[in-house]
Amino acid sequence: MLFGSEHVKRYVETDGAEGHDWQNTTVLILTTTGRRSGERRSTPLIYQEYGQDLLVVASNGGADTPPAWYLNLQADPEVQVQVKGERFTARARTANPEEKPDMWRTMTATWPAYDDYQRKTDREIPVVVLERV
Repeated sequence: MLFGSEHVKRYVETDGAEGHDWQNTTVLILTTTGRRSGERRSTPLIYQEYGQDLLVVASNGGADTPPAWYLNLQADPEVQVQVKGERFTARARTANPEEKPDMWRTMTATWPAYDDYQRKTDREIPVVVLERV
């Protein structure tokens, strides 16, 4: 099973032929700029389409701290996204309280474990909206 840096490597090399479809859901590659290092960091993330935007969840498996990629995009919201062979620039933002419930349902429909992750932590797990630039 693909995971982490190997997942990114195979996905990029094959334009998503390996790695886009994963455990009955879909994965994109999100590339952020490191908030301290300034280096580009790529992460495979479960996503869903939501209108013209894409959604990802900053769950970190239900840990009490957010994932590094989320901290990175808070510092610099301009990100690079790869979906299969398509690569584009997007602006990332955290879903607001009015829109989050419907977006959360969209994401838990594809990955029900997000509900389990939320129960494990006092941190409110954000849904991130990726808007094409």
